[in-house]
Amino acid sequence: MTISVAPARLQDVEAMKTILDDYAREGLVLSRSWLDLYENVRDFVVAWRGDEIVGLSALHICWVDLGEVRSLAVRQDLQGRGIGRHLVDACLEQARCLGLRRLFALTYRPGFFAKMGFHEVEKSQLPHKVWKDCLHCSKFPECDEVAVMRELDP
Repeated sequence: MTISVAPARLQDVEAMKTILDDYAREGLVLSRSWLDLYENVRDFVVAWRGDEIVGLSALHICWVDLGEVRSLAVRQDLQGRGIGRHLVDACLEQARCLGLRRLFALTYRPGFFAKMGFHEVEKSQLPHKVWKDCLHCSKFPECDEVAVMRELDP
């Protein structure tokens, strides 16, 4: 299975929302509105298998040296085939190009991120600024996600 990763385009948003909504219904990612996806489409990369989008992820800039991998989702019938790794690798590369020194994620799958060089951290180590999206989550303030962090090589 050949996978390619490319920056998301406006015409990709419908497929992106479909994949994200599957996970949001299960409480595994935050739901993203149409407006949010269109406004932030430049943050996203999408994974392609042939002519179909099979996954997505976003790199969100939090501060001068800190970014977040967010909205990582792979079509559920294609999990375990390395697509998520391709998406996170694209975020890592973009983060390095921008000069970020650290990336974090809030996740229910810390083992996946550990395989990619992330380590668990206490959520209290993250700046308060990163919690603005959490205010819209039904699980706030009792978040049960795990915070993971990775230092980036310059």
